[in-house]
Amino acid sequence: MAGQVGTPVLRKEDPALLSGRGRYADDLPIPVGTLHAHVIRSPHAHADIVRIDAGRALAHEGVWAVITGADVRKLSDPFLAPVKTPVHLWALAVERVRYVGEPVALVVAESRYIAEDAAELVAIDYAPLEAVIDPLAACEKSAPLLHPEAATNEVSVRKFSYGDAKAAFARAERRVAMTVPYHRLSFTPIECYVVVAQHNPAEASYDVLANFQGPFSMHPVMARALRVAGPKLRLRIPPDSGGSFGIKLSVFPYVVLIALAARITGRPVKWVEDRIEHLIAASSGPNRITQIEAAVANDGRVLALKLDQLEDYGAFLRAPMPGPLYRMHGAVTGAYDIANVEVVNRVVLTNKMPASLIRGFGGPQLYLALERLMQRIAIELKLDPLDVIRRNLIPAQKFPYRTAAGALYDSGDYPAAVATTIGAGRLDEIKRRRDAARAAGRKYGIGFAAVVEPAMSNMGYLSTLLTPAARDKAGPKSGAVSMARIDIDPLGAVTVTADVTVQGQGHETALAQIVGDQLGLRAEDISVVLELDTAKDQWSIAAGTYSSRFASGTAVAAHMAAAALAAKLKAIAAKQLNVLPEDVELAGGKIRSRSNPDNALPFGRVGATSHWSPVLLPESMAPTLSETAVWTPGELEPPSSDDRINTSLTYGFIFDMCGIEIDPVSYQVRVDRYVSMHDAGSIINPLLAEGQIRGAFAQGIAAALYEEFSYNEEGAFLTGTFADYLVPTASEIPDFEILHHVSPSPLTPLGAKGLAEGNCMSTPACIANAIADALGVRDVVLPATPRRIHALMAGGKT
Repeated sequence: MAGQVGTPVLRKEDPALLSGRGRYADDLPIPVGTLHAHVIRSPHAHADIVRIDAGRALAHEGVWAVITGADVRKLSDPFLAPVKTPVHLWALAVERVRYVGEPVALVVAESRYIAEDAAELVAIDYAPLEAVIDPLAACEKSAPLLHPEAATNEVSVRKFSYGDAKAAFARAERRVAMTVPYHRLSFTPIECYVVVAQHNPAEASYDVLANFQGPFSMHPVMARALRVAGPKLRLRIPPDSGGSFGIKLSVFPYVVLIALAARITGRPVKWVEDRIEHLIAASSGPNRITQIEAAVANDGRVLALKLDQLEDYGAFLRAPMPGPLYRMHGAVTGAYDIANVEVVNRVVLTNKMPASLIRGFGGPQLYLALERLMQRIAIELKLDPLDVIRRNLIPAQKFPYRTAAGALYDSGDYPAAVATTIGAGRLDEIKRRRDAARAAGRKYGIGFAAVVEPAMSNMGYLSTLLTPAARDKAGPKSGAVSMARIDIDPLGAVTVTADVTVQGQGHETALAQIVGDQLGLRAEDISVVLELDTAKDQWSIAAGTYSSRFASGTAVAAHMAAAALAAKLKAIAAKQLNVLPEDVELAGGKIRSRSNPDNALPFGRVGATSHWSPVLLPESMAPTLSETAVWTPGELEPPSSDDRINTSLTYGFIFDMCGIEIDPVSYQVRVDRYVSMHDAGSIINPLLAEGQIRGAFAQGIAAALYEEFSYNEEGAFLTGTFADYLVPTASEIPDFEILHHVSPSPLTPLGAKGLAEGNCMSTPACIANAIADALGVRDVVLPATPRRIHALMAGGKT
């Protein structure tokens, strides 16, 4: 059955998941004799570790070991980081703790219950130190140093200049500037971290099961920390994952910690993180303070931009950080045709949990600043915000478009997508609602946001944080590799494996559609196995599920492998059907002659030929029916000598429009109407696409109105339960309208781009602009909680 790609095929994954038969990390069998671990965490934001006395705990029946930082330092190395500073991160705190929740010791016992009981018997003495939480304060020379050997908390500063921003600002008729903070939050998956590790002393190797999501560039980081060669660390990923949203990258320190525990005890060790641990110490997106300024003509045309981006990564810069700061670097001008840009990227450390990637991966921070600035330009120049956006959008005729900072936008018609969004009476209806609400004395505002969504990251983008001279010395870093393999068994059954990790996106279904189309089979006839095993499966450092790499990467590799396999099957069938290979087609589960469809063979019979009758194969064809395809697009080049970088392969477009009303009693923001336009190129499965868009929208609403990790001035963590960290439920997420404008990517054979992160980037900015419009205020701090809205309406500080 051809033509499945582009149709809403139901998810193959759902029957097992909806019937409670999913196979998650904590569900899988464990070796006989497995011990269980519990992590003891720091109650202090900053303190020296004076003494750890584990005597009473070790005397407790069933306790096998109490592991400390001294043990970890003896048996492992600190983790590598992209920024070369004397800042060392180990799997456990060594001599000093630097954030509340930092792992200090590990108790390993016969059961989790014993381990938790014994943890209370471990005596740890601390000498508290002054903490620094505010990133601006951390940059001051008088600030407490998190890592005295680094001599500063501001561990990386890079300045970039593209075009001639200085001249543009000199000739500009107006200058508009803002300072825009983006808060710290996380996206909380249903399933927390799980690690099961074994050590083989005979081979000095480790076998680890963990719900790690990638990127697998972290595999050599873990292997190096364990002091073993890469093949000596076998990492297995379970068939199912209870969500991730980027968070499960950060399980990697625990992979090393539990592997060391298995080595020390000589037994397999399992650790399951609980929810409090996850909230306090797993990971979060970095908070950022952006000082942004535009040189503007009187008609609202932006001539140049200046951005000073100060990003707070918490107590340590864990690889692959500072990814969120640099992943969007090539796209720093967003959807706008701006030729002159100056950017300062600054990385600072504070006494918070280490930050990492979460869904949106740098986009929410960038676009909140950029889109708030575009609205502010309109207000200060007394123009319509929508007119300012449209006046600055990249014209359709300029595609493919090279941005000032080097990104190659592959395709799009942004003005047409905007016109469709506001058309059909949509904007007019929102304006009518606004006018009626304001006439009745209510607070109602309209917001817009236009963003570009990158997909399939260039693995060389992080090298932009090095100077050109340092890059030359280190050697070029660029590109991205995606892999997929297709096998046919002796009965003609087709199995697909690929370099992605399962997190709920529907990859199994999409891969089955893509392969099924090429082989003339139904999606349900294709078996897809995605429980990745680094000892057996194809993978590269780019493997994993992150940065929307599936549609532009792994899906292409699967398409290529299926096409190659189809060509091989046509050659085999041509010999048996007595026709030319060009006359052979695969359709409806058969391989047949195009000119005479009755001249046909079952797919399984032809597919099994290499197993049962290799002599029937065409000459020079190897007796195997297995195809592995590797996709590595040439557009992902290293940074240039002038620091330009194409940070991703494909670039989608999102334009959001909303109307919001503010309750005068509760001060809550109610989304009255929301419209979201997406150009994700050719859509592989509309059903999966809608699910991803709705999920990202829910998390965008959460970031705009609810979720925030909070610390007090002493570094105490204030949002360690769901009573304090407000995750919205389905009842709090408004319905919204999804539109599509399709401009297929010319850079991939499927024409597909990414779309899973878009509303995480666009929705917070759109909501913030609507709040500013409703209240007539300049600055809006997210999340816009009732307390902050009340302060804005009262004219106080937020």
